Amino acid sequence: MNSVWKSLGSKLKEALISVMPVSILVFALSVTPWVNISTDELFVFVVGALLLVLGIGLFNLGADMAMTPMGQYIGQGLTASKRLGVLLGVGFVMGLLITIAEPDLSVLAEQVKAVMDGNLLIGTVGLGVGLLLMMGIYKILFHEDLVSMLLFLYMVLFCLLALLIDNGKGSLMALSFDSGGVTTGPITVPFIMALGVGIALTVGGRNSSENSFGLIALCSVGPILAVLLLSLFSKGELNYTIPDYSMGNILSEGTEDVFFDKAIDVIRSLGLVVVSFFVIQFLALKLPKTKIVQILFGIGYTFIGLVLFLAAVEIAFMPLGFQIGAQLSTHHPAIIIGFAFIIGNVVVLAEPAVHVLNSQVQEITGGEVSRHQMMMALSIGVGLSIGLSVLRVYLGFSVLYYLIPGYILSLGMSFYVPKIYTAIAFDSGGVASGPLTSSFILPMVIGVCSTMQGESAVLDFAFGVVAMVAMTPLITIQTLGFRSEMAVRRRSNLAMRRILEAGDDQIIYFE
Repeated sequence: MNSVWKSLGSKLKEALISVMPVSILVFALSVTPWVNISTDELFVFVVGALLLVLGIGLFNLGADMAMTPMGQYIGQGLTASKRLGVLLGVGFVMGLLITIAEPDLSVLAEQVKAVMDGNLLIGTVGLGVGLLLMMGIYKILFHEDLVSMLLFLYMVLFCLLALLIDNGKGSLMALSFDSGGVTTGPITVPFIMALGVGIALTVGGRNSSENSFGLIALCSVGPILAVLLLSLFSKGELNYTIPDYSMGNILSEGTEDVFFDKAIDVIRSLGLVVVSFFVIQFLALKLPKTKIVQILFGIGYTFIGLVLFLAAVEIAFMPLGFQIGAQLSTHHPAIIIGFAFIIGNVVVLAEPAVHVLNSQVQEITGGEVSRHQMMMALSIGVGLSIGLSVLRVYLGFSVLYYLIPGYILSLGMSFYVPKIYTAIAFDSGGVASGPLTSSFILPMVIGVCSTMQGESAVLDFAFGVVAMVAMTPLITIQTLGFRSEMAVRRRSNLAMRRILEAGDDQIIYFE
């Protein structure tokens, strides 16, 4: 028990350090003439920030105790059984269920329900994740090349985009890319990454650590392809309406209903994953009682953490994000673009899944890629993506002008950097676009767009920011890998030069 409390204290400290920069920025804005935030709204934000800290801390503890071990046990147990059909089938089902349980996707579905049924969107995205998770498991088992698979998938993706635009349905393409970004969130990432690690370690091989990466990258492409296909066959006009982002109901009626609704949502979604795990445990895994008890406690912490997290973003972060975007955009565009870059640099710190990824990357790469390096690369990438997204809203052009060159560049870089960095980069792209991106950044950009371009332009110009957040880390982290590779080559060349300059005196002859 003492170890649990110690771990919780450490997680809460990390969460406080993560949320503090965003909170400081909001308070700094509140004393400027650019944004008018009332005392009551600031009080609600403070309460929301405290709930967010507690929620992230409990969730991260629960992820370590339950979600990560569940994924690894399933991966190891089913791979050891050597039943390919069972492993692929379970991978599909778990991919579908884990996506339904993903809170990020629910947040996005709630914000686009005016143009697409939320359950239809969630189900479509779940099918895409399930199918691509099967492909990812196949890749690990048979050591297929991740870059080749990604090249093929993105070629198919851009062909579908061309068909969508040719049929006059380009308004949904930004939403399609955003669907891929929000899918890999706080529930999905720990489970799927651990599943990949479990399978790779059981299969073994020279590059088992490198082979475990790539599942998140593949699972991020699946939803984009699925929603693009759904959009291609959709009919009727798209009339987008901005959701109610006001704090009025919270200030007048309280928060009891919010907590109750979030608890029901988390029980409904997380319950599917838990029940599926225990069915697999009963039929195949047969884990000892001590491990099951630990997982049950972890599930409890995960449940409480997610309820607090989702309630905090709905009570405080989503309304305030929209309000800040709408008010800042009435001033010079440079102000909101600069703020977007700054908030992007710090908001990624509060994403729970980012910390899970960074820890696993540092462990698997043996410290070659440190948590600090990962966080710096992600922060710069997310800051650039949000700043460029606001610039796009101001100028009013398609997100494809960013995404097509960006993906061509990132896929091209994959031929010149070590494969481990490419796999980490594409996994990081999905992880960076977590709950705060969909619940704080997206409402902020919607607020900017509604002021600059009008409500009718939101679907075309505001959506796509999540896709941008998912894309830029592909470039920044591969740049990190390229720099590391060049440093290794320079050291090797320097050592060789010193040997050659030393001449024959350094050669030892044996009789």
